[in-house]
Amino acid sequence: MNFFMSYGGSILAVLGAAVGFALAGIGSSKGVCTAGEAGAGVLTEEPGRFGAVMVLEALPSTQAIYAFVIAFLTLQKVELTMPLQNGLSLFVAALPVGIVGLISGIWQGKVATAGIHMVAKRPDGMGRGIVMALMVEMFAILGFIISILMLGKV
Repeated sequence: MNFFMSYGGSILAVLGAAVGFALAGIGSSKGVCTAGEAGAGVLTEEPGRFGAVMVLEALPSTQAIYAFVIAFLTLQKVELTMPLQNGLSLFVAALPVGIVGLISGIWQGKVATAGIHMVAKRPDGMGRGIVMALMVEMFAILGFIISILMLGKV
């Protein structure tokens, strides 16, 4: 019990950084995988559309990038013996980017997949596909901003 009272704050903070990044990383990897599967199918028929497919496939990876930044900022605030309430606050601050990143990464992958299918039929559809995928990105950005604001209060 004394160990947790001494180091519990720092343990919670590090755990928050890890959980936030892991959640968003799962969402990003699932989204990129979904879009990549569709992209591979398109590229077997139309190898010249690689640029458009690659851009659309990469879009869901941004959730993991946002969570990486939050994890980095969280770890910068960790002290070996920090109060439990500070560690808990840092843990909670990493949750918005992680939870929203998990969900939006998966959904953005589905929208990017639809954009890839559009590019398969209409090569000029890349811009529209990107705009549609960026609509989902807005939610990831909001989760990122909320986590930044919360980190600023700790």
